[in-house]
Amino acid sequence: MKCSIDGCSGEYEVRRVFHAVKYEGRIIVIDQVPADVCTECDDALFDADTVRRIEELLRQDRQPETTVPLYEFA
Repeated sequence: MKCSIDGCSGEYEVRRVFHAVKYEGRIIVIDQVPADVCTECDDALFDADTVRRIEELLRQDRQPETTVPLYEFA
């Protein structure tokens, strides 16, 4: 499928990405999320089932698999 970004000539391909989101005051990173990613501009699209699964993961109150450093751009 052709990229939906104006002026981009790329095509979407299925990849696994990480998705970062701020949820209830915390920054949460989810790895290995399936997405359609543009080969040129890296625009990423999630399908409806993936979005629902991300929302389920965010609602679960469990400890993360790992932690990562967070740097603030000052």
